[in-house]
Order: sequence, then C-alpha cells, then structure tokens
Amino acid sequence: MNNLEKAHQEIINLRQLIRKYDYLYYVQAQPEISDFEYDQLIKSLENLETQYPELITSDSPTQRVGGQPITGFNSITHTVPMMSLSNCYSPDEIREYDQRTKKLLKIDTIEYVLELKIDGVAISLQYWEGKLLRGVTRGDGIQGDDVTSNIRTIRSIPLTLKSDDLPFNSFDVRGEVYLSKTRFEQINQEKEIAGEEVFANCRNAAAGSLKLLDPRMAASRGLDIFVHSLGNIDNNPVETHFETLQLLQKAGLKINPKTQVLSDIDEIIEQWSYWTEHRHDLPYDIDGLVIKVNNLALQSMLGNTAKSPRWAIAFKFPAIQATTRLTDIICQVGRTGAVTPVAVLEPIEVAGSVIRRATLHNQEEIQRKQIKIGDIVFVQKAGDVIPEVVKPVINLRTGEETDFCMPTLCPECNSSLIKNSDEVVLRCENLTCPAQVKARLTHYASRGAMDIEGLGEVLVNQLVDKGLVKNIADLYQLTEDNLIELERMGPKSAANVIDGIRATQNRSLADLLFGLGIRHVGKTAAEILASQYTSLDQIITATQDELQAIPQIGPIVAESIHRTFHDDHTLELIQRLKEAGINPSGLIHERETNLPLQGLTFVLTGSLEGLSRDEAGNQLKALGAKVASSVSKSTHYVIAGKAAGSKLKKAIELGIPILDEMQFHQLLNAPESYKKD
Repeated sequence: MNNLEKAHQEIINLRQLIRKYDYLYYVQAQPEISDFEYDQLIKSLENLETQYPELITSDSPTQRVGGQPITGFNSITHTVPMMSLSNCYSPDEIREYDQRTKKLLKIDTIEYVLELKIDGVAISLQYWEGKLLRGVTRGDGIQGDDVTSNIRTIRSIPLTLKSDDLPFNSFDVRGEVYLSKTRFEQINQEKEIAGEEVFANCRNAAAGSLKLLDPRMAASRGLDIFVHSLGNIDNNPVETHFETLQLLQKAGLKINPKTQVLSDIDEIIEQWSYWTEHRHDLPYDIDGLVIKVNNLALQSMLGNTAKSPRWAIAFKFPAIQATTRLTDIICQVGRTGAVTPVAVLEPIEVAGSVIRRATLHNQEEIQRKQIKIGDIVFVQKAGDVIPEVVKPVINLRTGEETDFCMPTLCPECNSSLIKNSDEVVLRCENLTCPAQVKARLTHYASRGAMDIEGLGEVLVNQLVDKGLVKNIADLYQLTEDNLIELERMGPKSAANVIDGIRATQNRSLADLLFGLGIRHVGKTAAEILASQYTSLDQIITATQDELQAIPQIGPIVAESIHRTFHDDHTLELIQRLKEAGINPSGLIHERETNLPLQGLTFVLTGSLEGLSRDEAGNQLKALGAKVASSVSKSTHYVIAGKAAGSKLKKAIELGIPILDEMQFHQLLNAPESYKKD
C-alpha cells in the first residue's frame, strides 16, 4: 500500500470518527470526548487533506459546519449560516493567527475585540420589527431547531426591544445560552434527590433544558444568555463590532461585561493567562476567549473559509486533565434505590482539589468508555465541578486489568436489583434497605428539608446500624437515653438532637414535602405544591389530573406524587408523623384565610382585551384563587375570552360555569358574590 492509499484510508477513518462525535455532540447533546480531543481529530484530518488535496470531498467534516438538527422540534433554516470558530491553544498559535491576519490585510496593526467564550449552547434570536420572532439552535449550522417556546422563558431575552432609535429592528442576533454554576448545582441536587441522573456540566444542563418539550420545566431551570454578534441585518450604520455590541445592549440585549478592545497581541495573551487562572471565579463556565477583528470592513475583506470566519478565532484554555490508576469500582445505593457504579481512584489533584472517587453513571457508560479495573485513566472535573473518568490509557495495560459487571443483588441488603424498561439504572426496591434508609433520613434532616440540627450522616449511620431507627417516623420515638449510648454523644449533644427533632413541628409544608423525598419532587416543586394547597391531606387526596393542572407540575411529577400518596407504606408513615405533631399547613393558608376567592380554581382560555392571560391570572391569585392550566372536574369557573378553544369545549362538557370578559370584570369588582359554599 503506497502513501496515497494509506492517507486515503486514514482520512476515511477520521471522517467516520468525527461524524460519530458530531452526532453525539450536536444531536444527542451527549459528548463522548473533550473539545480538545475533538479539535485534535479535526486538525489531523485538515493536515492530511492539505497534504493530499485530491482526496478532499464535499462531504468531509472540514467542508461543512457539522451535525444535524435535533429531532422533536421544527427545523428552521438560518438566514445566515451559524459558522463554527477555528481554535488555537497556545500563545504561539495566537501570534501566528495575528501575523497571518495582518499579512492578508496588508496592515501592521489590528484592533481586536476580546470576548469570554461562554461554555453554553449557541442560539440565533430572530427579531422582526423590534419583537422576538423566533429562537433557533445552531443545529448543523445551516438548519437548527425552533426552540422559541423555551427561549421565551429566559428573562434576560427581551420579547420587545426597548430602543426606539435602533437602526436595525429586523435582524438575527447570535448568542450563547448558559446556566450559572449556582443553578447547575441546585438542579443537580434536585435530580439527586429525585433519583435521577445528574448533568455532567453546565453546558449539558443548558442543552438538556432547551430540549425540554414542556416550557414550564424549561422556565424553572433559570437559563441565561449573552449575545455576541449579529447574523443578518438590512443595514448597520456603525463601523466596528464593538459599536454593534453597544447598540445591541442599548436595545436591551445582554452583553458580557468583560468584553474589551485590544490592539496588542501580548495584552491578549496576558488576558488569556489571567482568565486561565481566574475563570473559576466567574459565576458561569468559560472555556477560552474569542478574538475578533473589530473593524467590520476588515471583517468583510477577510471573509470566511468553508466552515469558519477568518476574522475570528477561539483562544481556548488547555485541558485540565490528569492520569491516575482506577483501583476498584464499587456500587453505591441512593435514597431512591438507584445503584450507581463509582470509580475508586488513587488520589490525584485536578484543578485545585484532590479526586479520590468519580461516578461512572451506569454499566453502559463503563462499556462505552472501555474502562477496566486496574486501568490507568484520564480524569478531569467535568465543567470544573464533577470528577469524571474520561477514558483509559489502553497502551499502558499489563493484562492484569479486569472487567466490571453490575451486580444482580443489592450490595447493601442482598435484594434482587430491578431495571425498569424506561431507565438505564438498576434499582433496589427493598424500602428497608439500610443504604436507602440512611439516605432518606439524611435527606429528611438536611437544610432545605426539616433541618434537624446535629442529625448528620455519621449519627444517622449509627442510628440505623444499631437498629434504633428504620424510617423517619422512628426519629420521633428517640429519647436522650437512646442517643447517649452512641459514640461521641454526650448528654448535651443528645439533648440538642432531641430538641432539633421536636422543632420540626414548626416547619412548613414545603419543607415536609421536600423532606419526604418524593421522586422527581425537588425544593421548587415542593414550594409550588405548598402554595396551591392548604394542607398535606389536600395533596394526598388530589387526583393526578388536578396535580398536573398546576403550573410547573408536569405529568411525570404529578404521577410520582399521586403514586407516592397512594402507597400504603407512605400513608402509614404519614399517619405516624401526624401522631408526632407533624402536619403543617400550606403557604396560602398561613398567609391568608379570608380572601374572597379562597378555595376556588379558575382556568383562563382565549384572549382578553386590555389584559394578558398572566395579568388576569395574577389578579385572580391576589384574591386567593388558584389558576390552573387545564380544565378538570375540580375547576370552579372557566373565563373565556375571544378565540377560546378546547378548554371551553371541555368546560361545557363537564358543566362548569363559564364567564365572559364582562362577567370576569364584574367578578374582580365584587368577588364575594362568586364564592361557593
């Protein structure tokens, strides 16, 4: 085989591999390799195609932007393709870019705009006559997914531009949707509590949130955005990119405040060095800087390659990875019975902290990464937060490494493990499993739940191991004498714990609901439930349809709540809690008990003159009413405006009273007359 034939085969292999990773990244939003490793594959292919230009084909990844739109949303063609940026990783490479650009333009000095490269999801916002028309994901760069319903929930995106003198009211603006580190940690905590698989990093969480079919769930995620460039406009009167950003900011769009203009490439390198060290101080993730030629006329002269603009480049941070030995894989049992494999590592410092363990998620993940016990592995902190095993170093294997297989029995209680058809995780369904009991007790006592002072993981372990506590209701049977017998527990500490347990009688309904650890019910969902019902008993007797009608409570959460409160074990537990004095009231009941529409449920349909549906709903809530999103037998009134649809039809079928707009205003003026006995 000659050199040309060898190159041809290598090019074929690289293209197949890159297409695979493109699909996983752009379509599935589940990348298998780091950005650095992906960029190295692209560079290898580019080098080969440069050396053998006769082997370049139109379908090569170097000749296109990459990927396909995610299915499940309508595909929209971008007015101007959303191109990717070429990358560099070192000061030498950015100097080469600077020299190359000056040579192309035949000038000695270039003014650059330096922007932080937000690690999020690329988006195009289309504005027409100053109003938000559509939000579209990058997709393959030519077509993307219409995610307008989710984009509209992002409060930093104006639905109407505020600037009257903006010279281009109809245009596309490009930006990066992201999730803050704080919200990322909160969401993962909620997912852990709900027994769901956590997100690996902020970018994956943002991508997953934009893919949600229920805008209410997307709204609860707390997504944000920074816009960074224009896609298509009819006319732009300014001469520079930085002035364009200032115009967009004036119109109400969010621009990253760290953006600056620099002419000296050494200053740019200094900024890159600074942010390499200080990026962890930011409230959001960045993975580098973006360097753009500031002058728009010069941008036009430079033009684009097949996939990237020549006037911009990503100056990315070096990957923070290290190698260590994976000495074992153990299985942990969570509060909901989920059994998760965990890598035990020889301690290694990565990004400022020592990593000893890292989750491996499930058996499929271990097989996909070809991980064996005893491997030398690359580890990193995914999103600079969660320890992650990237891949094994296969050429360092000695032959003594062993395969791992998930157990068929629970490692804690020896019960058979079950795999549901809609999940990849194995679960132990034994509610008396010691590991689950310990996790449920620790959660119940945690801050945000019942907040029992002194009842931490160490004490919980002792209580369960000694057989003193088998469920949360048993906590209320404990005495100081029980606790004094335990290690490191004196009379004063024992008294403080008992006082902390008794203090839970004053906790709110939201705290209790969260503390019960209902699957899929995090703190936010618990607070929503507590704001809609006056007591725990009302939630227990609520139908699944009634629960699902509550804003931000979707079908999965409603089904989980309904199933939990129809379980004999749970009902027995709640009865024991009531006997111990735990039966708090809902927030509405605590706040007001004499509002005129207290206890009534309304549904709004159609359009009202002079009031948006949200404004109408807020006026009803201010009078004590609940506003549901769908009609059910528990609905008391339906308010029907113009062009009312299926909700009006269902109300007629169920015989529910219907109010027109005039009657609605009469209700607001004299709500007492609509109160039902």
